[in-house]
Amino acid sequence: MNIGIDIEEVERFAKYVKDKKFLERIFAKEEISYSIPRKNAAQCLAARFAAKEAVWKALSTRNKFTVTDISIRNTKDGKPQVYIKNKKYKGIDISLSHTDKYVAAVAIVF
Repeated sequence: MNIGIDIEEVERFAKYVKDKKFLERIFAKEEISYSIPRKNAAQCLAARFAAKEAVWKALSTRNKFTVTDISIRNTKDGKPQVYIKNKKYKGIDISLSHTDKYVAAVAIVF
């Protein structure tokens, strides 16, 4: 079992909300279409980025991919799930949490 964790400042992502080139370089189209319409898009983007980083850290000993290959998508009931290269990755759970200023993510590989 491996664990990865990451924390990000929401303010850091506020400047990227309208930067289409940056968004498309870092996030999957599903992550962008999920995050941008939300009231606090920066918070949502920061949470997705933190989750990607946490997954990257948890899988660091066996990854043959980049952080941009990781995407976070929600089920219909809101549970975040990990996709790598557009395929659902089984064997990893993630949890996201946030305040107005910070987001945190934990990934557990089992």
